[in-house]
Amino acid sequence: MLGHYLMFNRNCSQALETYKQAFGATVLEMQTYGDLPQNPTAPITQEDKDLVLHSRFEIDGSVIMAADSTHGWHSGGPILISVDTEDETWLQQAWDTLRQGGEVHLNLAPTFFAKLHGSLRDAYGINWMFTLS
Repeated sequence: MLGHYLMFNRNCSQALETYKQAFGATVLEMQTYGDLPQNPTAPITQEDKDLVLHSRFEIDGSVIMAADSTHGWHSGGPILISVDTEDETWLQQAWDTLRQGGEVHLNLAPTFFAKLHGSLRDAYGINWMFTLS
């Protein structure tokens, strides 16, 4: 089985809140670094205790996993999360929410293969591609 695992630069909780707003996402599971058993050879710093160690959230029936990196993370890359729907209102809400503080790569507009299509990088460094079928 293949899945998606998003790594965040110490802002996974904020991203999950944004995805709730954008998509109506549901957080199914979340553990923080503070939930780890104490290990004297690898102590968790106070500033890292609230960071997300592992989470699972659902968008429109698809489950995506996510976590924070305690060492920083480079955003973007050649991977995009693809959102394909027939619900224009839902798509427009998600697009409008994620483009706030993000960078639009391709404006959401009609194309020869879709009613609307566009792509962006959100404020958390995650690339998204939107298609209205």
